[in-house]
Amino acid sequence: MSHAKTTYPLLDLIDNPAELRLLNERQLPQLCGEVREFLLNSVSRSSGHLASGLGTVELTVALHYVYATPHDQLVWDVGHQAYPHKILTGRKNRLHTIRQKDGLHPFPWRPESEFDTLSVGHSSTSISAALGMAIAAEREQSQQKVVAVIGDGALTAGMAFEALNHAGDIKPNMLVILNDNDMSISENVGALNNHLARVLSGKVYTSIREGGKRLLQGMPGIQHLASRAEEHMKGMVAPGTIFEELGFNYIGPIDGHDVNLLVETLRNMRSLKGPQFLHIVTRKGKGYAPAENDPIGYHGVPKFDPKSTSLPHKVAATPSYSQVFGDWLCEMAAGDPKLMAVTPAMREGSGMVQFSQRYPQQYFDVAIAEQHAVTFAAGLAIGGFQPVVAIYSTFLQRAYDQLIHDVALQNLPVLFAIDRAGIVGADGPTHQGSFDLSYLRCVPNLVVMTPSDENECRNMLYTGYQLQQPAAVRYPRGNGIGVAFDADMQVYPLGQARAIRSGEGIALLNFGTLLPEVEKAAEHLNATVVDMRFVKPLDGAMISQLAASHKLLVSIEENVIAGGAGSAVQEYLSTQALITPLLMLGLPDEFIKHGSQEEIRAELALDSHGLVQQIERYIAKLND
Repeated sequence: MSHAKTTYPLLDLIDNPAELRLLNERQLPQLCGEVREFLLNSVSRSSGHLASGLGTVELTVALHYVYATPHDQLVWDVGHQAYPHKILTGRKNRLHTIRQKDGLHPFPWRPESEFDTLSVGHSSTSISAALGMAIAAEREQSQQKVVAVIGDGALTAGMAFEALNHAGDIKPNMLVILNDNDMSISENVGALNNHLARVLSGKVYTSIREGGKRLLQGMPGIQHLASRAEEHMKGMVAPGTIFEELGFNYIGPIDGHDVNLLVETLRNMRSLKGPQFLHIVTRKGKGYAPAENDPIGYHGVPKFDPKSTSLPHKVAATPSYSQVFGDWLCEMAAGDPKLMAVTPAMREGSGMVQFSQRYPQQYFDVAIAEQHAVTFAAGLAIGGFQPVVAIYSTFLQRAYDQLIHDVALQNLPVLFAIDRAGIVGADGPTHQGSFDLSYLRCVPNLVVMTPSDENECRNMLYTGYQLQQPAAVRYPRGNGIGVAFDADMQVYPLGQARAIRSGEGIALLNFGTLLPEVEKAAEHLNATVVDMRFVKPLDGAMISQLAASHKLLVSIEENVIAGGAGSAVQEYLSTQALITPLLMLGLPDEFIKHGSQEEIRAELALDSHGLVQQIERYIAKLND
């Protein structure tokens, strides 16, 4: 994609931050306008994350203008807001490839650029990583400056506060920037706060403050009094007391869309010693009215016309699995006031908008706090309620200890609705649901189910809800295949598979929604197909029967082969001394890159054509 030179007169001159730093400070507002326009034009043509990046244009320009990147290190939290960073660090001409197969990675990615210091995907990691980098810089005497940029949503996670607490204790030279786009405090941003930020970050004030502390060190009582007076002066106009108590020097809140003010404040703060905290207030979608008015809708966008006031709305022919879950949740809550739905900030993605509106007293969004979500659900279960935790496969990894100790060990009836299992597509390695079958299967007391279509998903959610023990239903991103729903939901017998097709010689054991591809492969191979339904407990009787009547068993799953459903089958065969060969097909022992679900499945030979090829190659080896 090319852009006319006349469209971006300043941006076209910049391929890296060193060239940005050659600009006059007065040119920065114009550059910000060009970056914002470039971002809007590029993402609208190719799809991607939009609102977050529009909100961080001025901050990104100011950071790269003041700090000597890549020598100085910027750590972005999550990375939805890092598109302007990619534009300014040599990747603007490839931005239209973002999230596409073999294109730019959706988030900061260390192998992609020396300007990406930390590969990220999950939130709330920036302060911990920046603290480690700051300590390393001090030990190496490298004079590197380290900055972490974290959003107000990501700051809700315990890990962020653990890092703040540690940093305040050991006091390295580092800066944490809170990018606050919560409108509730926007009225705090004004001339007084902007002026105060200049004063509090300026050399005169900081030299008096540090000199005064040294002078008063021998007089603890007076030192304490002076410290309280300083806190009182700041506290009158700035909500920074908690960060001061954690050991940071707090500045803000200031206008995060005034690039010259940001440059002046950052320049002042760059030379300050110890842990610094800058609070800026921004607006998601800044500069593009539709995104400002609907930042959630414009968080991740398909291709669209920027001149239109709304995004294109495609009505899917079949429901998404998230929608199936959301509808099931409403259906259950209508007859059960004991149902409690819990999500760690994934209301929209998990299909819970309607439920949250219809049953607000039974809905809990605990913010980005996966560990808390699971143990909170355990508490609800102890109290006699029926909690359902809606969580993405990749995010459940963060609450693994809680799942084991606080739910499974105590055999509590918590149902985990695990969305985005298997290959997720454009969000790439950090978001692939590659591991859940492996890390769930080894946990005692936990029932694990893998629906093959949307009706199976609905029935398995119902089955798990009826069990008086921990249960998990894992389903993929995307839409079902259009099967009809049972009029009445069924409780499936625990650990019982269902036969789909009868064939000869080869038995295909399907776990999950690859079933349509498995059935196509079976037609070609004249193979038996069994939808296993349960990974735990496994249908041992079915496996024994198939092993006795077939020459080859093939397990198929959209999970890593290592420790997954196929491994469960292999373990069963071993314990029963059954020697029928087993071919385990699934995800390889590597992190799966980004691309569409169809592209990645084809590349990993998990479509019908690839399955047939893998099976025929294995049979050839057996016959050698």
